Formats: sequence, C-alpha cells, structure tokens
Amino acid sequence: MFEPVPTARPGHGLALRCSRALLSPWSRFSLLVAVLLAAATTTLMFEPQRLLESGWPAQSVGGPAALLFGLLYGVCTVAFVPRPLLNLAAGALFGSQAGLASAVAGTVLGAGISFLLGRTLGQDALRKLVRGRVMKAADGQLSRHGFRSMLALRLFPGVPFAAANYCAATSRMGFAPFLLATGVGSVPNTAAYVVAGSEAASPTSPVFLAATGFIALSAVAGALVAWRKRHRLGGGDRPAGVPVAEQS
Repeated sequence: MFEPVPTARPGHGLALRCSRALLSPWSRFSLLVAVLLAAATTTLMFEPQRLLESGWPAQSVGGPAALLFGLLYGVCTVAFVPRPLLNLAAGALFGSQAGLASAVAGTVLGAGISFLLGRTLGQDALRKLVRGRVMKAADGQLSRHGFRSMLALRLFPGVPFAAANYCAATSRMGFAPFLLATGVGSVPNTAAYVVAGSEAASPTSPVFLAATGFIALSAVAGALVAWRKRHRLGGGDRPAGVPVAEQS
C-alpha cells in the first residue's frame, strides 16, 4: 500500500559535509593564507630588488615595458614587496612621467587584487576577529566613511599598504570608492619616490633633495595625524557624552 521511504545514501551525506567544510569561512581564509604565502615565496625567489641593481632588460623599452612593469608591480604588492622599492625602480627605469603612471597603475591593480582576495576568501573569518576598541573603530570608520578614510590612509604613510587593503576588504567599504581613494591618495608619495628614483644618479640635485624632503615631511605629517586621531580610535565605541574616566 505504501511506497518505501528512500534512505539517504551515506556517500551523499559525506559529500555534503565535505562541501560545507571546504566552503566554510575558515577554509577560505586558509586558502587565502596559502595563496599569499605562495605569492610571497615566489617573489622572494625572483628577487625583485635586482631591478635596481641590473636594470630592465634592454630589449624591453617604451610604453609596453612600462605597462608590463605596472602589471608586475601589482602582483609584487600582493606578495608584500615594499612599494617604496618598486617606486624607486619605476623612476630609475622609466623616468618620472612614465614611471609615475606605471607605479600608480600597479598600485591600484595590486590594491584591487588584495581587496578582492580579502573580500572573497577572508571577510567572513576576519570579521570574527575584529575585537577591541581600535579594531572596531577602524572597521566602523571604513564602513561609514570609506572613501575619506582610505584617502587619508593613502595620503599619509604609516599604515602598511597590505594592512590597509585587507582592513578595507574586511569592512563594508565598496570596491569602487576603495580603488578611487587608492589611486588619488597614492599619487603624492608615489611621485616623490619615483622622482627620487629617476634622480638617484644625482643625489645632490635640487629635484632629488626636494623629493626626499617631501617623503620625510609626509612621514612626519602621518605620525602627527595618527597621534591626533588616537582618541577617536581608542574610544570609538564609547557612548557620546561619556567621559573616559566614567567608562566602566
């Protein structure tokens, strides 16, 4: 009279559990860590600092070479290669104008790749680690005032490039404002390093001295801004009107 009830196949349940485990936030975060470690290891084996020692291949010149350098620049920043080194290399290899265009394009490319990796593979897991006043305040600042906050981070050095990328990816900041703020805010310091690299053969020239002076002044300005904003980050989750001494 009654049709037999089909029993669940053990293999189907195992496959479901495996798929859930592979797609879990911590599995994706582990994949992100593995990808970044592989990229960093590959870049260390390539030794990008050789660009400053031996220069760009002689057969690669002009616009295509600058474009290729910009692509490599973006990949290197994902692998945690310091941007100042890449900016100096851009200026030394291509001059101030082409070097600046290549470096800024590579900066935006590398930031975009890092943002997408962090948002896709690490956001769910990393948001669970956002604890404490400073982390919560930074997350809230980027989520509410993404463009303005990221622009300030790019204009005033101090926060590592990769750290800013992944903090933005963990927050609710949009992708387009992130790229725009990165592109605009990175121009001044990038230009200073590129100009310094292009004039490295004449370290006593006024242009080189002006570029290095700007780099030093921007670092000092960044430290002053961070010092003045420390109360906002330290007490970002404190109710309005409640003094620090009254907080339990």
